[in-house]
Amino acid sequence: MHAVDVAARPGTSGLPLVTWFEDCRKDSVALVGGKCSSLGELINAGVRVPPGFALTTEGFRRFMADAGIVREVRALLAGIDMKDLDALEAASERIRATIEAHDFSEQMEDEIAECYRKLSLRCGLPAAPVAVRSSATAEDLADASFAGQQDTYLWVRGIDEVLHHMRRCISSLYTGRAIDYRAKHHFDDEQLAISVGVQKMANAYTAGVMFTIHPANGDRSVIVIDSNFGFGESVVSGEVTPDHFVVNKITLDIIDRTISQKLVCVTVDRKTQTSCTTDVPLERQRVQSLIDDEITELAWMGKQIEKHYGRPMDIEWAVDKDLPAGGNIFILQARPETVWSARAKAPVVKTAGSAMDYILSGILAGKKVS
Repeated sequence: MHAVDVAARPGTSGLPLVTWFEDCRKDSVALVGGKCSSLGELINAGVRVPPGFALTTEGFRRFMADAGIVREVRALLAGIDMKDLDALEAASERIRATIEAHDFSEQMEDEIAECYRKLSLRCGLPAAPVAVRSSATAEDLADASFAGQQDTYLWVRGIDEVLHHMRRCISSLYTGRAIDYRAKHHFDDEQLAISVGVQKMANAYTAGVMFTIHPANGDRSVIVIDSNFGFGESVVSGEVTPDHFVVNKITLDIIDRTISQKLVCVTVDRKTQTSCTTDVPLERQRVQSLIDDEITELAWMGKQIEKHYGRPMDIEWAVDKDLPAGGNIFILQARPETVWSARAKAPVVKTAGSAMDYILSGILAGKKVS
């Protein structure tokens, strides 16, 4: 079901205020930010991605103009001494409170509500649980790592809560940390914008991150997967030591595995219908959170994503426990890896020209290769 009639309705500039992920491509960063443009690109590349829609940067600008606080924000930012942390936080709190207290216009609220209704219909769920994710125009880019500078809210249900958390995502553009980061990297706030993605929540049994390059040493011949039970936020935030798997990129053999003691996980509280951190039962703490077949399928998906983008990727994923095996692994976001990709240093295993070269280099390195 495609909501072109509502989602494609343009603002005064001719650009849409709201758009569906599938209508975005990797060159849509200026309209929907790095995260949402990447999701649209993945969907159109045939990758399994939970559906959703985005408030565009045009919608963000319209909201800020309606709120009438653009000049106030500029004045507060212009007078900040970045070394004065108390003043920075005070300005941040004032800006965020002002943004979050202002309602969307009636037109924008109607458009967002209609998209949320149609998303719920597509998912076959009343008031579908969604992740509300910020997507800044300068994040997830190959030459800058803004990931994590803005907020993400999980298991949000109902249009009032969706609208509230969208405003919180917009205001997170002005956390003290984000303001300071942009200042240090000389990003002009007047040119910066944010989009907000609203994505069907995967009811994750297991989730985590995957790198199509070894994040510790730059080895491009392997894929590295970290996982924990529940939502992936416990892995991304470093709240838990995850299970760790290293996979040969050519043969898809698991060449190294470390099963950690996973004390906590992030999951949904069925009574309050909100996400929460909970203790992992003692009998599950040292159980492998991903079965080998899932590791292999994830690694294969990682290879396809890397091939599509033509560069090493940093990927978030989830295994949905509500769906049968074979169609329950979802990619939640993918962005270019920025640490090793920015270095001229050669990887540990020399890049080879053929599959046989990769296999031989793996044998020479003492790795299991079938």
